[in-house]
Amino acid sequence: MKKRVLIVEDEELMREVVRDYFDHAGYETCEAGTGAEALERMEESDFDLVLLDIMLPEVDGLSVLRQIRKSNQVPVILITARSDEEDELVGYEMGADDYMTKPFSPKVLLAKANALLKRASGNVCTQNGIISACGIEVNENSHTVTLDGVYVDLTPKEFELLVYFMNNRGLVLSRDQLLSKVWGYDYFGDLRTVDTHIKKLRAKLGEKACHIKTLIKAGYKFEE
Repeated sequence: MKKRVLIVEDEELMREVVRDYFDHAGYETCEAGTGAEALERMEESDFDLVLLDIMLPEVDGLSVLRQIRKSNQVPVILITARSDEEDELVGYEMGADDYMTKPFSPKVLLAKANALLKRASGNVCTQNGIISACGIEVNENSHTVTLDGVYVDLTPKEFELLVYFMNNRGLVLSRDQLLSKVWGYDYFGDLRTVDTHIKKLRAKLGEKACHIKTLIKAGYKFEE
């Protein structure tokens, strides 16, 4: 079955160029020229990927992303004409999976999309409470973890962190998000608590620790 991609771009020529590249690559494409139209398309259909321009009429791209992330974890690549680092960090904080700055090569955008979708449908699988990826196997029923078949002892919070990372592979997870999801919304601890536990988790994961990436000012991401 073809992967479905929503192209959200107010510049018609740019939208057509991107559409043609993805059509020729075997994707099923749908287009939206405004933020409001994009949200309508999201309500009407399911998509495997969203290419989302930030500078949109009516509703800007970041507002669209915020609405999407309220109920949907579809991979999103943000596209912007500005190379402002703060914009990029805000996008990641809000749940963007990748970023492209105009002008860009449609071939590079397509390559990023292919890589992102490959990660999103990669070798993490859940069966009978078991999640596995990159030689890491987590059994949620028995609360055990093995690395290439070798048992590793994790504390409850280290275990919860690893499960959350693996269930959200490829997504940028902010410290606030990790604190809320793993420690709870009513937890009032310092954000350094997250860094400390991730440091300890990485130490126990050994060579597998390379799959938990640090993104400066943005948070962390589990990558295969």
